[in-house]
Amino acid sequence: MSSKEDILKKYKANIREQYDMPDLSDIKAITYPDPLLQFMNMTKSVGGNAIEVELGRDINVLIRELYPDAKEIASNLPEITIATRNPDNVGRARDLNGTDVGIIRGKFGVAENACIWIPQQTKEKAVCFISENLVILLSKSQIVNNMHEAYKRIEFDKTYDGYGTFISGPSKTADIAQVLVMGAQAARSVTVLLLPE
Repeated sequence: MSSKEDILKKYKANIREQYDMPDLSDIKAITYPDPLLQFMNMTKSVGGNAIEVELGRDINVLIRELYPDAKEIASNLPEITIATRNPDNVGRARDLNGTDVGIIRGKFGVAENACIWIPQQTKEKAVCFISENLVILLSKSQIVNNMHEAYKRIEFDKTYDGYGTFISGPSKTADIAQVLVMGAQAARSVTVLLLPE
């Protein structure tokens, strides 16, 4: 028996009273008349940037325009031809240190809070957190209203041990002296490129 199973067994042995889970079917979660517009507004309010990409626009050119000084660009996406590093081909996660721009794909976004579901799609998930700037490609048709809808859509890719995370805007903290610091634990900036269908 593993230590986890042992701990859970001890908890269960000491439960004196059990309660049924509440019925959540009647919860009326927030919805929006225009989830895409709400998502874009929330992305800006959390410190990120959301750009609707016109049909036919070369996203490689757009990313270069957004980050003209970027030297190290990491991505394993086939449509990203400007990548200088592939997170699938590095020896260790720390080999991605010094990445100016990481480019990943989101599965869906949440209008309520600008979260984007990012299942692990690279060998080294560090690209999501070690990059100075993060670009997330997201289909604009894949925006849900709220986290209730989002949780129903979560799927894990078994190729990468079922890891996934929600990302909403750049990393930030104001823990010390109430001074807002961007990029404290991850990317200093997050740009969501909302792609046409």
